[in-house]
Amino acid sequence: MGGGGRPAGLSNLPRPGLFVGRARELARLDAALAGPGGVVQAVHGPGGVGKSTLAAQWAAAHAAEYSLTWWITAATPADIDAGLADLAVALRPALAGVLPLEALREGAVQWLAARSGWLVILDNVSDPADVAPLLARASAGRYLITSRRASGWHGTAVPVRLDVLDPAEARALLAAILAPDRPQETDGAAELCAELGFLPLAIEQAGAYLAQAGAAPREYLDLLARYPAAMYQAAPEGGDAARTIARIWHVTVDRLAGDPLAGQVLRILAWYAPEAIPRGLLDGLADPPAVLGAVGRLAAYSMLTAHVDTLAMHRLVQAVTRTPDPGDPHRAPQAIDDARDLATLQLVGVLPDPQDPAGWPGWRMLLPHIDALASHAPPDTDTQATAYLLNKAGLFFYGQGQPGYAVGYLQRAYFRCVRVLGADHPHTLASWNNVAGAYQDVGNPGRAIPLLEQVLVDCVRVLGDDHPDTLTSGDNLAFAYLAAGDLDRAIPLLEQVLADRLRVLGDDHPDTLISRNNLADAYQAAGDLGRAIPLLKQALADCVRVLGADHPQTKIVRGNLAAARQHPQ
Repeated sequence: MGGGGRPAGLSNLPRPGLFVGRARELARLDAALAGPGGVVQAVHGPGGVGKSTLAAQWAAAHAAEYSLTWWITAATPADIDAGLADLAVALRPALAGVLPLEALREGAVQWLAARSGWLVILDNVSDPADVAPLLARASAGRYLITSRRASGWHGTAVPVRLDVLDPAEARALLAAILAPDRPQETDGAAELCAELGFLPLAIEQAGAYLAQAGAAPREYLDLLARYPAAMYQAAPEGGDAARTIARIWHVTVDRLAGDPLAGQVLRILAWYAPEAIPRGLLDGLADPPAVLGAVGRLAAYSMLTAHVDTLAMHRLVQAVTRTPDPGDPHRAPQAIDDARDLATLQLVGVLPDPQDPAGWPGWRMLLPHIDALASHAPPDTDTQATAYLLNKAGLFFYGQGQPGYAVGYLQRAYFRCVRVLGADHPHTLASWNNVAGAYQDVGNPGRAIPLLEQVLVDCVRVLGDDHPDTLTSGDNLAFAYLAAGDLDRAIPLLEQVLADRLRVLGDDHPDTLISRNNLADAYQAAGDLGRAIPLLKQALADCVRVLGADHPQTKIVRGNLAAARQHPQ
């Protein structure tokens, strides 16, 4: 397509949408695109983060600097060809209906290759390879690319990651959508923006819904909690149903349909906390190269962020992914249930020993994900693996001196055991004993003592007098008596438990060491230091020998001995 000078400001830019903030990103584009021709920037990020809006805003602000500013929707090679053909017709309207699409496309490429001073925006590129031929042939101008693809740009474009809005920008966007004279716009606005993960598309969708319904942000939050599937796909009257948060990521996952493992990984990660997900939680799903490949593909499409040892996933991507929708093959109810159960088993498989200090850093890394799973999964979906997981987490908190956190985990684990195993199952009795002990440690002996008395009766009936769980129940009950000041019942029971543990478990068992310390506490509370101090000395020596000088139980006994020695005679 020869002839014709440079068009005077020819442009087909879409009308810029509502735009707030992004000063840092705009400044980065200013700096990058201020140089000579041939600059190619690729703005990438997850669907709904505002890539197209940013590109349209920047291009509109700089359109006067270019002889041609042309916007091409570039999701597929066919889209790119159509956009170039439209450019050819815009340059020479007489060609409309005369030349075939292929000729028009070639004419536009030749026009771009022969000139500089133009800006072409390639919006929503699916694969860097789709635009590589165009960039190679027509390189004298400037390209601004948007894409969900985070990788594959090496040698093609300079990638620019676009993240979610900061909290203040998110609130400003919501306020701009809602009528400024509506005072209710501030009722829950900050909480709503946070719940939506500060994602621009989600905030726009919520704002449009609220403006249409005349509702307040807090009402939307309530609806989102009660009817997530409906709200994630709710478009306002006249809105684009394809541009809702339920649909925007469906398109991306469709592109990964050839890799079922990638979908499974996405659904599993949806049950964990958004940040610092240990990569080890994906071990065993498939052979390591396949898992690594699935993670890489999800990261390439900005569905997650991959770090050396951990992964991260936007909280709203997680929320949509774990919300079942019979009409979405990627979120079929059974697939969601399977992912939740597998997410639980993956956590169970990496749990450290709650009593081993070497495993405590691992526990602290896993606890946010255990808590997220427990929060997202309704109790009536708990499996025996869930009960095991929550019981172990509760025992860890209990051992760390945080019984307030332990109670909720332990109680939920107990109720699951009752439903599945029955009230007399040994696991159920052990679980109920843990709950009662936690109540005791949070300072509620009035509730703990009746529970512990019943547990002891049940353990004797079901397990027998010498079962370790029966002995533990007796020790917990005696300690509850001690905490309540009932020394007449505490001391005899503690003496009996210590004697039984020595006989059944031996001198060096950790439970025996605990019994010595507890009995010494009771003697000290009764003012009988003549029996308390020798018992604490023996307990300390045994703890140092068996557990080590730095073990928490050793430190407890050492502190108790120091306190006893300072006690007035």
